[in-house]
Amino acid sequence: MNPEKIRRLLESVKDGSVEVDEALQELRHLPFEDLGFAKVDHHRHLRNGFPEVIYCKGKTPAQVGQIVRALVDKGSENILATRADSEVFNAVKEIAPDAVYHETARLAVVKRAAGRLSNGIILVITAGTSDIPVAEEAAVTAEVMDNMVERIYDVGVAGLHRLLSHVKRFLAARVIIVVAGMEGALASVVGGIVDKPVIAVPTSMGYGASFQGLAPLLAMLNSCAAGVGVVNIDNGFGAGYLASIINKLGENTTGEGENN
Repeated sequence: MNPEKIRRLLESVKDGSVEVDEALQELRHLPFEDLGFAKVDHHRHLRNGFPEVIYCKGKTPAQVGQIVRALVDKGSENILATRADSEVFNAVKEIAPDAVYHETARLAVVKRAAGRLSNGIILVITAGTSDIPVAEEAAVTAEVMDNMVERIYDVGVAGLHRLLSHVKRFLAARVIIVVAGMEGALASVVGGIVDKPVIAVPTSMGYGASFQGLAPLLAMLNSCAAGVGVVNIDNGFGAGYLASIINKLGENTTGEGENN
């Protein structure tokens, strides 16, 4: 449930314009609502600053639609559905006609409340073009969470001069997400250049010995560059979410019209 909606409800009870029983009816699904196949966490926004994110893989379009309906009905103004295909997006759009589909990132987004943009920049870098879908999942996630995001794609270590031509942009960023498959060396290279957190995302792109992302995962975990953290294979969403949290540390993100 949207924190501002709860605040208004409590103020209405206080001033007598809403009866206690009516308020209890409104709050009866807090902190979660049992849909039978899913327990929708309406308390997530209050705890973490962003509503529950829907992981769509393995769910039917109808199930995703019911979850979106539950979130909308309880006042969630921003909704993010990950690993969504076109059928899932159509189900979301039936509930929220203003939903937007990011095909490359496989994200369905409903964004009705824009918060204040963070002061810092999140820079998303890929080793190759094949890593872009995972990178876009990270980038769009961070944008939905009210961050300024920049992108540098296809600058892997096979042509290091391409990467080094962007060093000034590295230094201007507050958080860097590095997305790489194959041997995953790019995260270590970037981590050795900058004095800011680097979030490494191994991807399943690569030939047989990359073992569907296991080789870059292990390479990133064994990075000799300090300041490199690693998320799971192909987990662009996790990288974007974590980058947003880091990017906003120390900033005042409260205020009218803001969603966290």
